[in-house]
Amino acid sequence: MKMTYAAALLCALASPLAAEEIKNPLTEGATWIDLRGDVVGDAQITESQTLFTVDAPYRAHDAATVPIVIHQADTSVPITAATVVVDENPAPVAGRFEFGPSMGPIDFELRVRVNQYSNVRVLAETPEGYVMNGRYVKASGGCSAPATRDPELALASMGQMKLRLFGDTPAMSQARREAQIMIRHPNYSGLQRDQVTQLFINAHFIDTIEVRQGDDLLFTMEGGISISENPVFRFSYNDNGSETLTVRATDTEGNIFERELSKVAES
Repeated sequence: MKMTYAAALLCALASPLAAEEIKNPLTEGATWIDLRGDVVGDAQITESQTLFTVDAPYRAHDAATVPIVIHQADTSVPITAATVVVDENPAPVAGRFEFGPSMGPIDFELRVRVNQYSNVRVLAETPEGYVMNGRYVKASGGCSAPATRDPELALASMGQMKLRLFGDTPAMSQARREAQIMIRHPNYSGLQRDQVTQLFINAHFIDTIEVRQGDDLLFTMEGGISISENPVFRFSYNDNGSETLTVRATDTEGNIFERELSKVAES
C-alpha cells in the first residue's frame, strides 16, 4: 500500500492541478449538502487540519479495501468519537466509532469500500463539537466488487479473529501499544453478484463491534456496508496490564462473535 500511495503521489505532483486537489483534501460537492442533516443534524461543524489528519490513497489500489488512517495531531482536545463518511457510496456512513479514554490520542486505521470518486470525510466528536477533515479518493466499484472467497468458505470461517501486536511488550501498564484486530466476515454489501448464478447476494455484514482490555472500553463501532470484507482495525492504546483483549461483534443476521485474544499468544 505504501509503495502504491507513493507512486500515485508522485504522478499527482507532476500536475499542478492534481497537486492542488491533494492539498485541498475535501473538494466542493452537492452530495454532502444533502447528507449533512442525516449525519449530524443541525450541529455546527468546524473544518480543521490541525486537530487530526486523515490519510488515504489519492488513487486507490483496490476500491474494496481502501485504508483510512486517522491520526490525532493536537492532543489538547480529546476526541471521543468519529464518524467516517464516504459521500458517494450507496450507504455513505461507513461507521461511527466511540473511543474509550485509553485510546487517546487517537491513532486509528480502518478499511472501507469506495464505490466511485468521492470525498471520504471524518467527523470527530469533541467537547467543543464536531471537527471535520478528510481526503478525496479516486476509486470505483468497491461496493460491488466480487468477494475474494467462495461463499461457502467465507461462511465457514466467519467470526474467526486474530490479534497482532507491534513493537516490544511494555514493561509496565499504561505504556502505549499498537495492535491490529482482524475479523473474518464476508461483509456482503447487497450489491455483489454470485459468480455462478449471477444473482445478487443479500446484504450480510458486521453491524456492531466492541473491543475491551479487561473491563476498560477501547472502542465500539456501528457499521454499514462500506466497511470492507474481513474488517481490519489497527490502533494505538494505553495498556492497562490486562493479558487479553475481548472482541464482541454482531452481524445483520443476528450472529454474535465473541473472542478473548491473548496479548502474549498472538503477538
